[in-house]
Amino acid sequence: QVQLQESGPGLVKPSQTLSLTCTVSGGSITTSYYAWSWIRQPPGKGLEWMGVIAYDGSTYYSPSLKSRTSISRDASKNQFSLQLSSVTPEDTAVYYCARDYWVGGIRTHGINNDYWGQGTQVTVSS
Repeated sequence: QVQLQESGPGLVKPSQTLSLTCTVSGGSITTSYYAWSWIRQPPGKGLEWMGVIAYDGSTYYSPSLKSRTSISRDASKNQFSLQLSSVTPEDTAVYYCARDYWVGGIRTHGINNDYWGQGTQVTVSS
């Protein structure tokens, strides 16, 4: 069974960089055709797909966040991470990591998120 667990600071100051790590167990982040995504949910709003790092290390980002977002991985630790720079209070949200699957190897985003972490609250405040 695949399990994902987010970790990182719950409080970040404005203008700083938000950094989170997702630790995956029960499956390798390098296995075809899985992709590993970050999704967030601001209070009172819906889920927002942020970006993904695929099994081959390729990355894709939401256009609205691309300039501030970086997703990386450490395959030896079976972990992938999120960095969101220049944060503002608008970035306050519950942040989730989730597994995606590209059916037949066809790249899609947010359609087949079968496993999720529990989510972690990140508050941007001074």
